[in-house]
Amino acid sequence: MANKELNRLKVVLAEKKKTNKWLGEQLGKDKTTISKWCTNNLQPNLEMLIKIAQVLEVEVQELIRVPNKI
Repeated sequence: MANKELNRLKVVLAEKKKTNKWLGEQLGKDKTTISKWCTNNLQPNLEMLIKIAQVLEVEVQELIRVPNKI
């Protein structure tokens, strides 16, 4: 299966004018982990996705990219 972009974290961070480092500090996560989430090499679990949405003050749905075909 091809590497699909499942989250929009990088886009939302840019829209909010926030950095990976800032998000990592808010969540207590290493900047490497945040970078992997932003490049879709790793996906946050549901609990973490909810925390990310809270920190960025967005709905969880704004962080998720729904593929056209499943």
